[in-house]
Amino acid sequence: MKTPIPVLVLFGPTASGKTGILFELFNSLDAIQAEIISADSMQVYRGMDIGTAKPSAQERARLPHHLIDICDPSQQFNAGDFVRLADEACAKITQRGKLPVVSGGTGFYLKNFILGLSEAPLSNLEIREQLKKELNEKGSNLLMEELALCDPVSAGRIHINDEYRLLRALEVCRSSGKPLSSFENSSVETRGNFRFITIGLSRPRAELYRRINLRCEEMFRLGLHEEVQSLYKAGYTPDDPGLRAIGYREFFIETYVSKEPYDDAPRWSISKDLEGVQALIAQNSRRYAKRQITFFAGIPDVKWIEVDSSEKIIAQRIREIVNQDL
Repeated sequence: MKTPIPVLVLFGPTASGKTGILFELFNSLDAIQAEIISADSMQVYRGMDIGTAKPSAQERARLPHHLIDICDPSQQFNAGDFVRLADEACAKITQRGKLPVVSGGTGFYLKNFILGLSEAPLSNLEIREQLKKELNEKGSNLLMEELALCDPVSAGRIHINDEYRLLRALEVCRSSGKPLSSFENSSVETRGNFRFITIGLSRPRAELYRRINLRCEEMFRLGLHEEVQSLYKAGYTPDDPGLRAIGYREFFIETYVSKEPYDDAPRWSISKDLEGVQALIAQNSRRYAKRQITFFAGIPDVKWIEVDSSEKIIAQRIREIVNQDL
């Protein structure tokens, strides 16, 4: 029997300070040698740097990161893709004699990585096409209402603009008669090839919201508006999976709902009300952080650390936990 691979899983809500703590933890001469696997569903997309708060190229040169900039915004990337690629990265990092560190805030990715993928039914193309037709004809609000009736757990964590996950959840309900959430694993037995050191970062809610507001201001100062314009000029819109993300979708105004009468008209335009967009991004980010905190509560065996001191002190607390468990 193979010895399980030790993996540090470090997570927390948006703006909780994960990146700074990681660099404090692993970027010194006497630090444990590690490589980071990003568990952020939007950092996989190329060209989306400011709005996803990616570590810079210089930072990634100092501390290697994986699963960043591996997809175009038009490509779908899901939890199954993440678990498969994260597994591969963990094995290769271990072979190099380093510690794999899975870090991010996409709770669904983290939970599936730790507990294993669910055994939900395979895709039913006939039902999926019917759902796409209904989406175009009725809109996402009515479909979300249906999902809330048959699978309130999934409805509570799927954003109404996330058409892919909305349709998938309804597809499972209709094809199996069971909610998608009922297929989730609840034990770690299927992931026995790993030994997880799982650490969660928390901050007081008011402090977290203050940091989110400051981060949004900083993103606009760094050129988020210009980044979105560049993506739009390249042909990307919220019809693409990447630009449905918070920090991007808010810039877009839908000029019409049905495509048929307007074949030559652009469906989307970019808002000129930058103050309004910034306020909306901050609001949606705060709401997302609240959902993250709720979702993280379902991850087992977490050692929680309240970020109430400097990054150096928090990194030392984490280092002590890791050294004990390795």
